Amino acid sequence: MKEKYWIAFSSIEQLDSRFIKRLYDYFGDIEKAFNCNLKELEDIDGLSVKKAEHFIKLRDKVDIDKAFALVETKGINFLTLEDAKYPYMLKNIENPPAVLYYKGKLFECNLEKTLAVVGSRRASSNSRDNLRKIISGLANTDICIVSGLASGIDSVAHTAAIENNLKTIGVIASGFDYIYPTQNKTLYENIENGYGAIVSEYYPTFEPIKFRFPQRNRIVSGLSYGTLVAEASIKSGALITANLTLEQGRELMCMPGEISNPNTEGIYKLLKNGAAMVTQSSDILDTLGWEIKPETQTQLTLPTLTPDEELIFSNLQIETKGVDELLQLTGLSLDNLLMNLTTMELKGIIKQDNGDRYKAL
Repeated sequence: MKEKYWIAFSSIEQLDSRFIKRLYDYFGDIEKAFNCNLKELEDIDGLSVKKAEHFIKLRDKVDIDKAFALVETKGINFLTLEDAKYPYMLKNIENPPAVLYYKGKLFECNLEKTLAVVGSRRASSNSRDNLRKIISGLANTDICIVSGLASGIDSVAHTAAIENNLKTIGVIASGFDYIYPTQNKTLYENIENGYGAIVSEYYPTFEPIKFRFPQRNRIVSGLSYGTLVAEASIKSGALITANLTLEQGRELMCMPGEISNPNTEGIYKLLKNGAAMVTQSSDILDTLGWEIKPETQTQLTLPTLTPDEELIFSNLQIETKGVDELLQLTGLSLDNLLMNLTTMELKGIIKQDNGDRYKAL
């Protein structure tokens, strides 16, 4: 059974997928690659003797059957580069994972309509709300949202996908023995238990070490036909993913934000360099050349508004406003304004923002 040799390779923490693929391509057989001797390794152009000796030393410590049994016991599914079902888009990046571990219903996700969404872990409320609105425009379609299950924009993307009846794939930067961040445990379980799949290139026991997060990003973009950057500072993981998207020949899109927000500096840099601007869901469809049936899209239908409510709502559509501003703009009495604001919150068409300000939904 060839699979156990892929798993054995993957269980060696000091090796990366690039090295495993290099040996596999050279020997043409994963079992031969794993069981090779030092002399055979020395014949590989560009492979140093030191690296070859290091591999042999690590390889000889591996219990192949035990490494494979651990994965089976934990109920973790996997695909190798030899598998016909290995995701096509991911297989075609420069450094695909040698083994892709997964839990959940990966093949219920449409891997031909995958959209990566990335952004700041410390996302502004404005970017979170805008992203929810954009993803809601894709509701009830076969589009699959891919992200990194981190806090901030990643969490919003996965949650909005679930709320809008979309499948979602979470790419984690550790093995399945760990859930990081821990506050995403429920989200993690929801995805695994019917809303999509969790995937990782790491053997189950590998910890979420810092350097693994940038490595994970190539899988997020690699699984996807395009990447939407929702919010990003100049130095951020989201910009790493943006650059990987371009290197992989995929479409790069950005959601504009408030120019005073430091987390939009990276966004406007990408837009100036040619990234597509996304302000509504149709921009994503146009950029990726996707078509979805109009009847599958849900449109937001506002409840019937009174004249006073319409007046208030129209003044909140551009930006948030406080009570004093609304008093001046609407000409309503304080009592009447406060009563209408409460009613409109209950109707779900506005909400309080930063305590004393209101915004339209």
